[in-house]
Amino acid sequence: MKSGKDYIIFALDVSSADEAEKYVKILNGKVGMFKIGLELFIKMGPDIIRRVKNLTDAGIFLDLKLHDISETVKRAMEQVAQLDVDLVTVHCSSSPKMLEMAVKGGDSVGVLGVTVLTDHDASVIESCGFKDIYVQDIQALVMKRAEMAYSAGCRGVVCSGQEVQLIKAKFGKDFLAVTPGIRPAWSIDKGIDKGDDQKQTSDDQKRITTPAMAVKAGADFIVVGRPIKRAADPALAAEKIAEEIELLKI
Repeated sequence: MKSGKDYIIFALDVSSADEAEKYVKILNGKVGMFKIGLELFIKMGPDIIRRVKNLTDAGIFLDLKLHDISETVKRAMEQVAQLDVDLVTVHCSSSPKMLEMAVKGGDSVGVLGVTVLTDHDASVIESCGFKDIYVQDIQALVMKRAEMAYSAGCRGVVCSGQEVQLIKAKFGKDFLAVTPGIRPAWSIDKGIDKGDDQKQTSDDQKRITTPAMAVKAGADFIVVGRPIKRAADPALAAEKIAEEIELLKI
């Protein structure tokens, strides 16, 4: 049975391999997967995947959010398929064909379609020129893009916890829902999620949920970065999140 820690993907949103390795060592056995995003991948290249895998048996979530013409994405995914990662992201804001080609190029890698970024709210959707129906109901846009990903053969989608239940109801339990924008109540109360300059009352995420809310709605994985990274004791923070999830099973 999946344990609480297995739901947690820790975001290695750092700028150096040394810092990434530090967090992998601290959180090894405390989380189910590590996310390698654009900043770290661009700085270190594919070698960072090998370095992380040498330190842990946890899975690797390569968060590249690929978005280009279909053939280019297919060729890029063919390279990703050689990196021995578990999940990789592409943007659903492109065409259904691009999503299909991503799946084809990715072979056995689980392709996740990014629906709507969790730092987007109605004002952002409006400024991008979307129809009023999507400005007034972001969930409608998320569901439209999730349907594109499902039809293209993607393993699942990245969405906020606010849309997980709808996605599971429509596309079934085997269609993965990976949820960023996770903020435990205790991390907000203690100011852990404030910006680096401490002038912000919160961070850049807009559509947030707690770990329990996301998992109760059906999330298969939750992506957590700052609440763990900025905690005085990151390992303890990860354990608290895992415990919060475990309580749902009681």
